[in-house]
Amino acid sequence: MSLKNLIAGWARPGRVKWIGLRPDRRAKLQAVESAMISGDGLEGDRSRAGKRAVSLIQQEHLAAIGSYLGQGPVAPETLRRNLLVSGINLAALKGREVQVGEAILRITVICAPCSRMEEALGKGGYSAVRGHGGWCAEVVQSGRVRLGDAVQPVD
Repeated sequence: MSLKNLIAGWARPGRVKWIGLRPDRRAKLQAVESAMISGDGLEGDRSRAGKRAVSLIQQEHLAAIGSYLGQGPVAPETLRRNLLVSGINLAALKGREVQVGEAILRITVICAPCSRMEEALGKGGYSAVRGHGGWCAEVVQSGRVRLGDAVQPVD
């Protein structure tokens, strides 16, 4: 197989495990069962339009972050991302269009941690999240996302 074909491959769809909305800058995240994704991001979220409209993180990384801090998996709301997904490698989808529920997103840039991670996770929190903080995405097609929805590349 060519490298191009290997990079385009994926084993199975992932799943949406958690959805969080940030109504204001420092407000507590609200976990919801579904949300509408439009060009500006998730409705009811203090999201940004463009390449950072929606933030996603892998459930598998919550345990890694926690282990760097000497604890169990961190809670998704602590990291302040919109969508928690499992079962698919988001890093392998950079630059690709991905169907998330009824919406189509394009994975754009890494979602770097902010200085609040020290406040939220304690000493070393910022460094623990580096490389595991998830990805940002722009909205290609609006649609609803629900808990349990599939996450898969658009072929």
